[in-house]
Amino acid sequence: MRYIAAYLLLQIGGNSSPSASDIKKVLSAVGIEAEQERLDKLLSELSNKDINELIAEGSSKLSSVPSGGGAAAASGAAPAAGGAAPAAEKEEEKEEEKEESDDDMGFGLFD
Repeated sequence: MRYIAAYLLLQIGGNSSPSASDIKKVLSAVGIEAEQERLDKLLSELSNKDINELIAEGSSKLSSVPSGGGAAAASGAAPAAGGAAPAAEKEEEKEEEKEESDDDMGFGLFD
């Protein structure tokens, strides 16, 4: 991720085709040592490609991925089905809180 971020920073700065040494300079400026293998792989994957087209293509693919909105609705319906379960959970929570309060033996954290 840091390599692509450095690549994009260089592109935004006006370098239309950043080299490995350019990316190393950016990364070393923030104290990151670049791994040559990863850098070579990134540059080979991005060679002769327009970064704006790649971002647009990735965004369109990402829009088809479910974002988890359905999970919230499903979890909201679950408690309605079991009405007795929440009451039992509340009792257990109260017992746990009572036990936890005895653990401090009268001494507070800031006493």
